[in-house]
Amino acid sequence: MKVSVDGTRCQGHTLCAMIAPDSFELDDVDGHASPVSEEVPADQESQVTEAVHSCPEQAIVIE
Repeated sequence: MKVSVDGTRCQGHTLCAMIAPDSFELDDVDGHASPVSEEVPADQESQVTEAVHSCPEQAIVIE
């Protein structure tokens, strides 16, 4: 599974980092999220999927 965050849609709600802290990091300035790695380890897939569904801006995309 691969994950990406659309930086133009992300508003810095930080839900993804709360749900999947090992998969998302937050910018120190504006709180916008980015994936720690494009490739999601198998043991983190369920958390990343939950983060996708929890994002109010639908900024997270998985493939």
